[in-house]
Amino acid sequence: MPVESGSSAAARQAKQKRKSHSLSIRRTNSTEQDRSGLQRDMLEGQDSKLPLSLRSNLLDLFSQIEREFENLYIENLELRREIETLNDRLTAEGQTFEGADLAKGALKTKASHSTSQLSQKLKTTYKASTSKIVSSFKATTSRAVCQLVREYVGHRDGIWDLSVSRVQPVVLGTASADHTAMLWSIETGKCLLKYLGHQGSVNSIKFHPTDQVALTASGDQSAHIWRYMVQLPTPQPVADISQTPCEDDVDFSDKDEADGEVEGPNDCPSVRVAATTLRSHQGVVIAADWLVGGKQVVTASWDRAANLYDVETSELCPHKYIYILTHCCTHPTQRLVVTSSRDTTFRLWDFRDPSIHSVNVFQGHTDTVTSAVFTVGDNVVSGSDDRTVKVWDLKNMRSPIATIRTDAAVNRISVSVNQKIIALPHDNRQVRLFDMSGVRLARLPRSNRQGHRRMVCCSAWCEDNTSCNLFTCGFDRQAIGWNINIAALLQEK
Repeated sequence: MPVESGSSAAARQAKQKRKSHSLSIRRTNSTEQDRSGLQRDMLEGQDSKLPLSLRSNLLDLFSQIEREFENLYIENLELRREIETLNDRLTAEGQTFEGADLAKGALKTKASHSTSQLSQKLKTTYKASTSKIVSSFKATTSRAVCQLVREYVGHRDGIWDLSVSRVQPVVLGTASADHTAMLWSIETGKCLLKYLGHQGSVNSIKFHPTDQVALTASGDQSAHIWRYMVQLPTPQPVADISQTPCEDDVDFSDKDEADGEVEGPNDCPSVRVAATTLRSHQGVVIAADWLVGGKQVVTASWDRAANLYDVETSELCPHKYIYILTHCCTHPTQRLVVTSSRDTTFRLWDFRDPSIHSVNVFQGHTDTVTSAVFTVGDNVVSGSDDRTVKVWDLKNMRSPIATIRTDAAVNRISVSVNQKIIALPHDNRQVRLFDMSGVRLARLPRSNRQGHRRMVCCSAWCEDNTSCNLFTCGFDRQAIGWNINIAALLQEK
């Protein structure tokens, strides 16, 4: 029987190893192919309306996600082993250098450096999951304190401004870019009246303090004063929208049902002629408001002028600006007016003395001041495109007493009369609540089921005993009524 030489035996063993290795590779590939084939068979056997190619792509994506989580899990195990090894080494070195002060100092420095590196790795690994857990707690709290009660839908374009009437019956007024202003029943969400007198975008709406009269400002370079007579319908049972499951901060596509043409309320009565028309501006009238008593109104325009009108005679006293105005607001009890401007300032006008109209300019923002409003006390709250809101004391306006920093531009803010809670509408579709000291109280829930789908333009509080005590509007063509549990809100604070 022939005897095999040593060299030929070694060559044979190497050949067998290569053969076994190639068989192993082919076996692995065939296993993956069998697995993918099995998955495809499972997909074909399942009842689904998705195309097979789309389902296969989804399966591949889920497989990639699974591999990423597996890598994270392995990395976590390795980090744990490193921590255990480091602890064992530190213990051993601590025993070895016990009694040597210099060695102890070196050991502490080394241990501190290594521990900080590992701590940073662990923080990075678990940051996302921890943030989600914290967000879930915040979402639950927000839904318990702030509940969406009703939506007011009927405008054909974005809503710039809203306001709540000060006399009975209490109604909600909205001003829209669709050239109309509407009055709504707060309890039913039904449109009660539509004003059609403007030829341009209606940029603001304010109600007379003691009469059923509304004041609107428009892009047609005019402000209109018009009367309304409405009768409230019988309230219907309120559906519990708050029970709808939602997740705070869920982002969704900008394409939604609001992109379609919304049919406005056709059975709603309308007013087409104003009782008084104020036409002294040469540019867009961006805002208007009543002075205390309701005998005079102030308007702010893009023609760099703020005009004070007498309602009965329509006479005016113009006050020229250098920059375009963005908003105006009157004090609830005194003859004071605050106007906002694109030049990063806001101005305080004092009309308490008829013979002297003093003006004070205040600086504190770095971008357009979108709105500045009075509180019942001696405070002014200003919001800006620089993503800040500042609270000022009228007795000392040299520096703000509180500054609120946010993550988006702030639009027309409002402050509740009784509790002095500031509602901040943002460009990023969020609405946040703060107290006068700058402490954040809550964020209104927003998801793909409730909340605004576009930029939130304005907020307004309602101090009357209604189902909604806060209203917001935006460029998703709707206004929303919220119920804010202020007692629970302040208790959480």
